[in-house]
Amino acid sequence: MYEVLMVVYLLVALGLIGLILIQQGKGADMGASFGSGASGTLFGSSGSGNFLTRSTAILAIAFFALSLAIGNLSANHTKAEDSWNDLGTEAAQAVEVSTEQAEDKIPD
Repeated sequence: MYEVLMVVYLLVALGLIGLILIQQGKGADMGASFGSGASGTLFGSSGSGNFLTRSTAILAIAFFALSLAIGNLSANHTKAEDSWNDLGTEAAQAVEVSTEQAEDKIPD
């Protein structure tokens, strides 16, 4: 589940970057720089938003939601014991087992 969320998170991040890069800035219109009448309204000269701005907002919400979900999963995730960190005890157990087997094979 964690790996699937990470892949979706990466795809959402790349989509968000792409959508932001292809959008035109608010000051890029020639009329907006000279103070045309419609650019001073509440939503600006482009209206309440077109497809790109709405999809960017949806991807931004998905990005933050996935960030919170992945952060919650990784905070509550317990690490499995790494077998390479505890080699001494396994080696000692193997030596004890081999010495016990060797003692059983010594003839009287």
